[in-house]
Amino acid sequence: MNVLVTGANGFLGRNLLEGLSRSSDVQIHSYGRGNSIEELEQLLVKADVVYHLAGINRTEREADFYMNEELMNAITRLLRKHDRSPKVVYASTIQASNANAYGRSKKAAEDALLRFGEETDAPIYIFRLPNLFGKWSKPNYNSVVSTFCHNIARGFPITISDPNKQLELAYVDDVVSRFIGLLGENERADGPYSAISPTFAVTLGELAHTITAFKQLRETGILPLLNDPLTKNLYSTYLSYLSRDDFSYEIKSFHDHRGSLFEVIKSEAAGQIFVSTSFRGVERGHHYHNSKVEKFCVIKGKAIVKFRHIFEESVFSYELSEDKRVVLDIPPGYTHSIENASEEELIVLFWANEIFQADRPDTYPSKV
Repeated sequence: MNVLVTGANGFLGRNLLEGLSRSSDVQIHSYGRGNSIEELEQLLVKADVVYHLAGINRTEREADFYMNEELMNAITRLLRKHDRSPKVVYASTIQASNANAYGRSKKAAEDALLRFGEETDAPIYIFRLPNLFGKWSKPNYNSVVSTFCHNIARGFPITISDPNKQLELAYVDDVVSRFIGLLGENERADGPYSAISPTFAVTLGELAHTITAFKQLRETGILPLLNDPLTKNLYSTYLSYLSRDDFSYEIKSFHDHRGSLFEVIKSEAAGQIFVSTSFRGVERGHHYHNSKVEKFCVIKGKAIVKFRHIFEESVFSYELSEDKRVVLDIPPGYTHSIENASEEELIVLFWANEIFQADRPDTYPSKV
């Protein structure tokens, strides 16, 4: 299948090319600003599917928006010339219903494509896309999300014209998935206009607050609530705008005569993950919890974990070792201890179902 992508060097185009590149039965052809109309004609002659993403969405001269209509007219004219009727997927915009110059140019392009579809019976898919966000979007050009992510990640100021302004957003990976899914659709579209799902509603102020919290995560260690799809996708987007010398960040480590302990990840919804190292012969713990639960997993070395129900005298134990990876549950109401039983340093990964709070530790000393 020969697939042509116009605007291949743009934000949506680059993401679509990446997605298409994973399809072994697709031959991808690209058209961008550096190509001529003659080259466009050569590509259209053999295209089975055309993803028309190219267009001008920001310019200092309103007259430049006319190129959106002109390029669509050129595409449909060349397809008619060669009696071609490929499937055409057009990335339009929700602004096509507006009276501004950009909206009028996109609406005119839509109308030109609709006429072509009526005349040739070509499968036409027009997507009036909302504000897109995701990796590879150009700051201060494509989207307010990319601008906020870029600036906040670098400590630059952001401008919020109206914190209550409502935005409709779509994640670029969802758009790409929908577009690629059209390759397998053999029936004519049910109407020319197609929808993207999901989309997300958010105010400008909420958006700024959410992205700002991502930067603060490096200080608090608390992950955002990733069960919310918008927050999850925004966080992935934010990380893609980190400066290349800013991927890593230091976390606090606590040291004493027993070894060290450091917290890696915290989550209001999922507790926290931390790691301890213990020297040979060191024993930690001898406490119990009422509600807090934990999981232990030995990463390096061998450990003996002892348990005793706080109202009983009998003691039982588990041996954990790097030779056989297991996860050990620590139920509430059992005092417990963990001892380094190896000749080397013991490294243990812990998970607790809540973030440690010094004023409410739910940790009570009790000798096993």
